[in-house]
Amino acid sequence: MKFDVMTLFPEMVEDYFRYSIQKRAVEAGIVEVNTINPRDYAANKHRKVDDIPYGGGAGMVLMPQPYVDAYESIEKSGNSITVMLSPQGKPLTDTIVNDLTKYDQIILMCGHYEGFDERIRELIKPTEISVGDFVLTGGELPALCLIDAVSRKLEGTLGHMESAQEDSFSDGLLEYPHYTRPREFRGLEVPEVLLNGNHKEINAFRLEKSIERTKTRRPDLYEKYKKENKC
Repeated sequence: MKFDVMTLFPEMVEDYFRYSIQKRAVEAGIVEVNTINPRDYAANKHRKVDDIPYGGGAGMVLMPQPYVDAYESIEKSGNSITVMLSPQGKPLTDTIVNDLTKYDQIILMCGHYEGFDERIRELIKPTEISVGDFVLTGGELPALCLIDAVSRKLEGTLGHMESAQEDSFSDGLLEYPHYTRPREFRGLEVPEVLLNGNHKEINAFRLEKSIERTKTRRPDLYEKYKKENKC
């Protein structure tokens, strides 16, 4: 999987892949991450990429020329998708993440300031995705969230694929609670069912707790789960 990230702050993206699981994924060749800085394509001597908005208003708007030229410089595979990180986009869900794993290349556009000149959208026609109903300073953090979510579902990124398959949302439910040593801590004990070695009972217990937790914390997901599973 190749990720090409259009960003004014490439170091913010590149630093993330120097640590932990994502570092190992890059070293193993499971993912490739490249950064493209639109400033390098600005057609002015000051490498300016933003300007005041027509019609007035606060803030600055990202100019179309540097972004469109930067985008057109990217070599695209036959199976690629372009994603603009935007609060106006579709909310990122596990279903969308699964769909994104089917591509060989994901091009990510990170915005800043008051956002993109609308002609960037019209010319590039990206899929817009949001990580939540709130606004961030730039698109780098949402881009990293998307890359992390997608790459952990790729074979070889995690030590065991079961880890991804049992994550929250993978079956429509929030994940069940986990326990490890010590068996007792400050008066709180590990549930006995997890200690008896009966995997059928353990799986039933975990499903029960997943349903219970989802019903309490995310009733919207619980209602959808009930409908889909006719329970």
